[in-house]
Amino acid sequence: MGRAFWRTYWGTIGFFAALATFVAIFALAGMWYVSRGKDDGDQFAQCRQGQVAGGTSAIGGPFELVNGAGETVTDKDVLTKPSLVYFGYTFCPDVCPLDNTRNAEAVDILEADGKIVTPVFITIDPERDTPEVMGDYAGYLHERMIGLSGSPEQVKAASQAYRTYYKKQPAEDGDEEFYLVDHSTFTYLTLPEHGFVEYFRRDVTPEKMAETVSCFVDNM
Repeated sequence: MGRAFWRTYWGTIGFFAALATFVAIFALAGMWYVSRGKDDGDQFAQCRQGQVAGGTSAIGGPFELVNGAGETVTDKDVLTKPSLVYFGYTFCPDVCPLDNTRNAEAVDILEADGKIVTPVFITIDPERDTPEVMGDYAGYLHERMIGLSGSPEQVKAASQAYRTYYKKQPAEDGDEEFYLVDHSTFTYLTLPEHGFVEYFRRDVTPEKMAETVSCFVDNM
């Protein structure tokens, strides 16, 4: 037999060997994915975008704050429906308005699909963001958005429960009313009876956020 025959023969063998290897890897990957979903017993496994250090139980928890009407409320009063919780402040020049607007847009997309989700905005600047200020600001962004403030101690406790970061910066030009606050920018999804289940970074679009939230709601 000539060289051409053997080249064809070994080429064919090599092709089927490579194909068999690919099929085996794909099958193993599929088995790992399925077994992973079964082993951890997570009803929302197919919805999650990533892992949370320490698990979802490490984030969220009870809080006591004040709403726009001046009423003291707890997490049980506020988070009665699927909710998107964001920590920021009304004097924030760019980040907070954009993030809250994105959250409001996602809520509208979900509502069009028959899913009611509550947007929640918690201040990390209670010195300037009074309950009334938060109520007005939240209402301007979305008719169902709940704005929450409170004492510095109440705000700190809520922030710590969700493991957020914030730090007041020195006032500019000696004017104590004009200062910025550094803060983390995650949005947290909470579900009744489940608490915190997922977080969203700033680069997530309203459409992608709505798609992910919808998955969680459908699997409640």
